[in-house]
Amino acid sequence: MEIKPTQNQPATETNLATKQSQVTLDKTVQNKAILQASLDVSISSGNDSLALLYSSVVSEINKVLETDMGPSAIQKAYDSGIDMSPAATAERIVGLSANFFNSYQDQHPEMDYETQVRSFVKLIAGGIDQGFSEAREILGGLQVLEGDIATNIDTTYDLIQEKLTALVDTLLNPEQSEGEPEVSE
Repeated sequence: MEIKPTQNQPATETNLATKQSQVTLDKTVQNKAILQASLDVSISSGNDSLALLYSSVVSEINKVLETDMGPSAIQKAYDSGIDMSPAATAERIVGLSANFFNSYQDQHPEMDYETQVRSFVKLIAGGIDQGFSEAREILGGLQVLEGDIATNIDTTYDLIQEKLTALVDTLLNPEQSEGEPEVSE
């Protein structure tokens, strides 16, 4: 029995039409989810702008650390209902990121220690910058990036930069971070 190529054509066209319908349906569902998320953000962003900022920054840090540390390395450390003040947010972002330095070292034994420190901090700083940029863009688009919200975001960013500098200093000069030696008379 001979099978001709044209006999399979209607089934192929039907499968293609079904796949295209599924793709269209998937896009529609995804667009609805995006709109709902945008609505949820716009409703609550006035009160939770630092939570949004934190989420954006952590998301970006997770992306840059994913290759070395696995998916959602920092997000897994995130606890709900925590203090979202600028100081607490900055401390949490840098502290949670710093916890992954030993794993980063293990992933990059070809680097000397100073290069590991500077490379790691540069990597997480890039994720932080990207997260802040995205959060500012979202909040700006929602027209809530002003007043206390803008001030808190700027304060948080400045505190993070100070903490990153301190992290480099602490990692490169651990003996200085232990405190001043006692002087006996």
